[in-house]
Amino acid sequence: MNGRERILAMLRGGPTEGRLPHIPISMMIAAQTIGERYGAYIRDARVHARGQLAFAETWDVDHVSAISCPTTEAADLGAKVVYYDDQPPAIDERDALLADKARLARLRPIPPGPRMTKRLDTLRHLAEGVNGERLVEGWVEGPTAESCDLRGINAFMLDLFDDPPFVQGLMALVFENAMGFARLQREAGAEIMGVGDAASSLLGPDLYREHAWRWQQRYVDALHEMGLLVRLHICGNTTPILSMLREVAADVLDLDWMVPLDVARREIGSERVLSGNIDPVRVLRNGSPAGVRQALAGCYSAAGGRRYAVNAGCEVPRDTPPENLAAMRDFARSPLAPG
Repeated sequence: MNGRERILAMLRGGPTEGRLPHIPISMMIAAQTIGERYGAYIRDARVHARGQLAFAETWDVDHVSAISCPTTEAADLGAKVVYYDDQPPAIDERDALLADKARLARLRPIPPGPRMTKRLDTLRHLAEGVNGERLVEGWVEGPTAESCDLRGINAFMLDLFDDPPFVQGLMALVFENAMGFARLQREAGAEIMGVGDAASSLLGPDLYREHAWRWQQRYVDALHEMGLLVRLHICGNTTPILSMLREVAADVLDLDWMVPLDVARREIGSERVLSGNIDPVRVLRNGSPAGVRQALAGCYSAAGGRRYAVNAGCEVPRDTPPENLAAMRDFARSPLAPG
């Protein structure tokens, strides 16, 4: 059973031949694996694909991903992005695209610009490179995260209270643009779509229910209608909104390190695959191989076993020691998993 088959088998509730899916999020460490600076990884589809394929091959990872940073869609929509030689780009919030809210009325979903085209090219290279052995993952930004990138996170958080109709209009634009991009990613070779909505963990349950919850559901429903699986990734403490995340119904739910997996399993139910959630810095980067194995064993047990995929709470940090990456790989490949 190859990596692609292993992930699909778990999602269907079938046996995985005694192994767990191994699906860590790799970005900067993938560039490091091939000795490239991260600026090249951001801009060059061939560099990105080569890094993903090398990291997956080195550490027996079951998927490869087109994720690189949260600025891709925002950049092509016209947001000002600051680029660096060897770290992720960042939105220039001092001059946010929607600093003037009236500009929203003139924005429309767009065809791919340079950054979105690079992601599509990356997916084509990845699909060719894995030759059906690993699952190919595309990526779009979620409704809250992308809204923050376009408006500026501080202004957007005030808008939640001061101008709910603007918030909903902005999320509607973000949704339409993301779904058009997702269709193109599917055509380019993506089989599962990652949705990154980090900022939604900052809203609290009441604001999340009012503003983000239904849009996340619409994302998942629309992506499923396209024939895509969905991986929802929300950085931060999502414990207060777990019961609502159950209704979002993503196929794979990434959970950050501060979310108790036993609570998540109780709130989410037994049908969804939970992924994570060891502390990516304290345990994975700065800890020991024994500590990595112990933490993952605790995650596996708390998640109830079968529907659990090995992953850190968020991105695998650059400079994570090889022996710790090996410990994560070996845990996923141990006979601990049923199947």
